[in-house]
Amino acid sequence: MTMLSIPTEVKTEVPELKPPLDPVNRYTLQWRQKQLLVKINQDSNIPGFPPLTKQQWLSECLLRSPVRLVKLPTDFPEPELEFWANACARAGKSIFLQVPSMAALPKKRNRIKWWVKRWTEWLIAALMLLILSPLMLLLAWLIWVSSPGPVLFTQWRVGERGKLFRIFKFRTMVVGAEHLHHQVMGNQLGLHKCEDDPRITPLGAWMRKYSLDELPQLINVLRGEMSLVGPRPWALYDAVRLSPEVRHRLNALPGITGIWQITRRATLRDLDAVNRIDLGYLGDWSFRQDLKILLLTIPKVLSGFGAY
Repeated sequence: MTMLSIPTEVKTEVPELKPPLDPVNRYTLQWRQKQLLVKINQDSNIPGFPPLTKQQWLSECLLRSPVRLVKLPTDFPEPELEFWANACARAGKSIFLQVPSMAALPKKRNRIKWWVKRWTEWLIAALMLLILSPLMLLLAWLIWVSSPGPVLFTQWRVGERGKLFRIFKFRTMVVGAEHLHHQVMGNQLGLHKCEDDPRITPLGAWMRKYSLDELPQLINVLRGEMSLVGPRPWALYDAVRLSPEVRHRLNALPGITGIWQITRRATLRDLDAVNRIDLGYLGDWSFRQDLKILLLTIPKVLSGFGAY
């Protein structure tokens, strides 16, 4: 893979960002019980909604409509998913991916144990935020003084039942790194992770080694968007490349740590293989297993296992 060289000045100055690619697809829209179902219109003979290029216009239309949520197909191109997600966020509307149903979810099999898990994790997350707040403030200050730009980084991820949410992380890359993502990764197959990613700052590399950049995700746990233990929360550029056979895994509530993180992590980057590991975890889920994963996460984090 050809690596991208980032000039030194990018690390000391905020680069001029270019807007994402304008969506070019025509759509067919279907209204159902205050839900807007969006599909790509591949038949030129069927009238369709024209290509959208103005995110503000779409946001204003959604804001004035009775729509409560928007559903998009999983075969949408990544730039268009982000386009719609940002528009829905500005309009205060929820946005979901249309994912196949899944019967083996722990929440469906044992609701009582599941809610015990959720309340326990909420309390643990709140306690951890309180205890770790001095460390998090120190990390925020180090990021602020070492690299210009925001302290926190947010990114769209796929959550429970395919709902898109913004994950919180400490910024470990140069500002505008997300616009260089595909230039760095190229046509890399599997999970989009790069051991020698030139966009990562020196402080960011150290934080990633010990998973310190993920501490703000405790906020996502308190907001109900994530769990302490669960499958990996897929980014849009990974979610759109999942095979149809494993897309039903996107129904699960994602977690900060999970079976993949403590057993394979970056040593396994095959998307479908990672999803099958997660499906195995979901099929055998138990409260005891989650506690075991939490305890095993501590030595893995301290050793920097498979992290970059």
